[in-house]
Amino acid sequence: MTPPLHPVDAAERRIVRTVAGLRPFRPSGFRVAAERLGRTLVVHNYGHGGCGVTLSWGTAARAVALACESSPRTAAVLGAGAVGLATARMLQERGVHVTIYARDVPPNTTSDVAGALWSPVTLVDEGRATQGFGQELAVAAREAHRRFEQLVGDRYGVRWVPFYLLGSTPHPPVSWEWSVTPELFRPTTLSAGEHPFPTALAHAYRLMLIEPAVYLAAVMADFRTTGGRVVVTAIQSRDDVARLEEDVVVNCTGLGSRSLFDDADLVPIKGQLTILEPQPEVTYAIKATEEDLYMFPRQDGVVLGGSHDRGEWSLDPDPRHAQRILTQHQRFFGEMQQ
Repeated sequence: MTPPLHPVDAAERRIVRTVAGLRPFRPSGFRVAAERLGRTLVVHNYGHGGCGVTLSWGTAARAVALACESSPRTAAVLGAGAVGLATARMLQERGVHVTIYARDVPPNTTSDVAGALWSPVTLVDEGRATQGFGQELAVAAREAHRRFEQLVGDRYGVRWVPFYLLGSTPHPPVSWEWSVTPELFRPTTLSAGEHPFPTALAHAYRLMLIEPAVYLAAVMADFRTTGGRVVVTAIQSRDDVARLEEDVVVNCTGLGSRSLFDDADLVPIKGQLTILEPQPEVTYAIKATEEDLYMFPRQDGVVLGGSHDRGEWSLDPDPRHAQRILTQHQRFFGEMQQ
């Protein structure tokens, strides 16, 4: 039997806010590659779908390796979300002087509204991934996981939590993204009577949860303390990129790469979250496999999700999703054993 787990109080009066974000999704997987734009070397690092925070340090390592093949003294990083910040910090670790150019900086980036459980999800359409992408993902996931392990603690807002994948299948419904690094996902399967949830089975894991507000602020502080410079501006064209004076440019603009670098494969997948008042007694996370719902417990509030609207560009929360998310969680936690 699991230790006592407190159900979430999903009463409407506890709602703090409802937010929406756009996942930068590429059906074939993220893009980490170099190209020449006139005399400027541009390294791309974007298209992380629903796991920009999760994979940020992993794809940054590959992008930085490509950028440093030309031994740059200075670098421009486009974008100040989790991917851009990780890339900038890893360039600094190589002794490169870095300037971040971004339209939005924390707390106003897409990464700030991420659920941010360490888990590669909504990354690729299985069957459309480019050849060798599985190995590329495995390398990135292992590197990212290792870096986040080193950041566990209050300063970066990273901690381990029990995570329960809930459903009726005797074996965990492992996604393609999880299957490439099985050693990072080691479940214990609990039958009825061994867990308090209103499902037949619960597959228990230990995963890392990242608090975006704490984490992004801390990494940005590290970047500035190490001599990094931030320029708040909109880079709108290839000509704008070519005019930058740095030795190398690393493009971490996420969904912005669709227009900036003509990547028509990029599409938004809108995700919506309902944030409840903090409930410190809730110390576990869940995802139900037979309903589109999940819950993550953060210091700034209990996160309820989810939704996946492909091709939707609006950042306005949808009241229908908000009602569905709240109602499903109320029913779920109302049926939970105490």
